[in-house]
Amino acid sequence: MGTGNKFAAALGAGLILAGYTASADASEKYQLDPTHASVLFGVSHLGFSKTFGRFNTIEGVFNLDQGSPENSTVEVTIDAASLDTNHAERDEHLRGKDFFNVTEFPKLTYKSTSVKLTGEKTAVVTGDLTMHGVTKPVPLEVTLVNQGPNPMDKSKIVAGFSARGALKRSDFGMGYAAPVLGDDVEIIIEVDAIKQP
Repeated sequence: MGTGNKFAAALGAGLILAGYTASADASEKYQLDPTHASVLFGVSHLGFSKTFGRFNTIEGVFNLDQGSPENSTVEVTIDAASLDTNHAERDEHLRGKDFFNVTEFPKLTYKSTSVKLTGEKTAVVTGDLTMHGVTKPVPLEVTLVNQGPNPMDKSKIVAGFSARGALKRSDFGMGYAAPVLGDDVEIIIEVDAIKQP
């Protein structure tokens, strides 16, 4: 795989999410396709099973620096109120003060701070996640799934990524009912991003 693909793999964590201005260099800007972007979270329910949810409103860009991958960046914004666990009553509780408190903290943001290649199609992207008014570093293990022209519309160059990570919700001030309700949160991200002119 070429160097450019390695860089793309390193940046897949952008997922996770607007407002980024590319620097004036040889970099390439990709924008997340919100119709093909999934950010999922999973938490243990009383030790019996894992409950999964997702965020339905996601924006994000990454800047792919072909010459210096360590200078590549990811920035993602998520609408906290767009969370969806397929249960209206639970979703309202999660939006309230016990958890995300979306009235006071309407956005989650992720801004990369480092990119480290770990293989031909893998990388660890570490970034600052701001959630519930707290900012902490969260690493994501990223895999490049595919990169190239969209076979349905060859005028679009697409990069697809898969990423995995984890965090403790109590670290972000959301310790309600922990550890009865799981404190460890599994993060699953699957996204397409489209190269910008």
